[in-house]
Amino acid sequence: MEISNRESISINEKFLTHRELIFAIIAGVLIVLAWRMDAIGLGAASVMTYLSAFIIGGYEKAKEGINDTIENRTLNVEILMILAAVGSALIGYWTEGAILIFIFAISGALETYAMNRSHREISALMNIQPAEAWLVRGGFEPIAIPVEQLTIGDHILVKPGERIPADGVIFKGHSTIDESTITGESMPVTKEKNAAVFAGTVNLNGALTINVTKRSTDTMFQKIIALVESAQNEKSPSQQFIERFEGMYVKVVLAIVGLMLFLPHYILGWDWSTTFYRAMVLLVVASPCALVASVMPATLAAISNGARNGILFKGGVHLEQLGHIQTLAVDKTGTLTEGMPVVTDFIVREGLDPHEMLTTLATIEKQSSHPLAQAIDQYAKSQNIKHVEAVEIEDVPGYGIKASVNGRHYTVGKPDFVGRQDAENFAQRALDRLASDGKTVIFMRDEHGIVALAAMKDTVREEAKQAIQAIQKRGVHVVMLTGDNPSTAAVIAKESGVDEFVAECLPETKVQYVKQFQQNGTQIAMVGDGINDAPALATASVGIAMGDGTDVALETADMVLMKNNLMKIDYAMRVSQKMQRIIKQNIVFSIGIILLLIVSNFLQAISLPLGVIGHEGSTILVILNGLRMLRTA
Repeated sequence: MEISNRESISINEKFLTHRELIFAIIAGVLIVLAWRMDAIGLGAASVMTYLSAFIIGGYEKAKEGINDTIENRTLNVEILMILAAVGSALIGYWTEGAILIFIFAISGALETYAMNRSHREISALMNIQPAEAWLVRGGFEPIAIPVEQLTIGDHILVKPGERIPADGVIFKGHSTIDESTITGESMPVTKEKNAAVFAGTVNLNGALTINVTKRSTDTMFQKIIALVESAQNEKSPSQQFIERFEGMYVKVVLAIVGLMLFLPHYILGWDWSTTFYRAMVLLVVASPCALVASVMPATLAAISNGARNGILFKGGVHLEQLGHIQTLAVDKTGTLTEGMPVVTDFIVREGLDPHEMLTTLATIEKQSSHPLAQAIDQYAKSQNIKHVEAVEIEDVPGYGIKASVNGRHYTVGKPDFVGRQDAENFAQRALDRLASDGKTVIFMRDEHGIVALAAMKDTVREEAKQAIQAIQKRGVHVVMLTGDNPSTAAVIAKESGVDEFVAECLPETKVQYVKQFQQNGTQIAMVGDGINDAPALATASVGIAMGDGTDVALETADMVLMKNNLMKIDYAMRVSQKMQRIIKQNIVFSIGIILLLIVSNFLQAISLPLGVIGHEGSTILVILNGLRMLRTA
């Protein structure tokens, strides 16, 4: 019984989804049947069948048009089509009126299909979200509970092949994760203990125990769905203009049709039948159906294209503006660079064992959570260094660390902390060279003096260099805004290939520079990932956040790159520009067809059936052209 109910619900859902198309097909069958009845002399039955075709085929669009007119108190193209069909029937052109309703219903069904197709990525995301999770408590067997009941701190088991049901960090185990639903990247990512994982991604090959860090309503997965749904409901400037234009245009068409009902009879000598007929043809061919459909299908398809490729637009307005950007401002840390320093140089005092000194330094830094300490720890691991257990440290915030390792005392930190003169004597000319390369240098000393130095640097992302080159080829000026000192900023700017840089930027400084560009009439986009970038992201024409950025940056930005890959900006610009080309093509084509049909009607060179085909055919072509945005840009 339960299976039968589910099947019944599924059939009902499919009917509701495709009802416009189903009603249109039924109307088409009735039109053919009525035409045959008329051919064999069954006039009354033929009229009743045509009337049935009118009602069945035109119900959905008539309902939509009347409701929209009542709610917004403005006329629309659906009202024009209803009037044209009724007018055709009044003068005895039942076949033409029915064909008009049929083709109008078909184009409406196609437009609905276009909208549904553009929402398909979001529906797919929502369908793959796990409904249950395996909760692990103590030594008991895992139990299945609804995802909504998970709380922060719960431990859940994810078996190989299962989707991860909640955001969290790996507590136990290691595996390869398919994150394509979040980042748009098809290459799986290997993750170990303490690595972050996201709801909706797939655990490919290893059993994982995950510590839940976010409730089901706050996951990155849910944010993606909310962002794209919001974007698809927000209208672009082009769409807003078309909708405002539609109401005014319909009133003008109705006024002209009103004049057409009697003026040609007196001025051009047409008989009343021809005059009324031509007024009905004008009502059909002058309707802006194709013009109205020029923007929305293309915009929604473009937003869906972006979502499928790891780019989230928060609305059509931002997607449209992106194609007009002249300057791109980028933050440095975590945007152009990896955001984590790496050790590039390790120098020890002559006569000492480098392996022993690195072991000591790594053992000391292992106790600290500072990014520089983590860089040294990672470097030591790459050199197969094992830590010494007997260590005591005293962290001196802002300066460094004092430590005792196996009874020997060490000081680790900046030159001023360990003794600037000793540091300069040890490094000699190397210190200036390392600093000029944009590297941060820390020293380690014992009771007898400096024993080692480690130089670290935040490296530029390889794809960032390629992205900047691709964006510059589009004629976009790229400027780096960073809080670093000028020498470090200059090195990163040179390596990344940006056109210019501004160093020592505070959050308000970044805002000032963005406003300065805007005051000069420049459309500027800002890319960032941190809390300090949020004001500039909000100020810019288009704010772009990196997917691994802070929640504040993600919420402030107009566009989010789920994969921290600046090449996606170049792709997004291609999507925006292609969308605008398609919209322009649609608008020019639809206006051209309307003018051609209107002139042909005044010259009496077109019949009502041909007018219907020309008008509705152009609408279908415009929608299909917009759907090209679903393909790769």
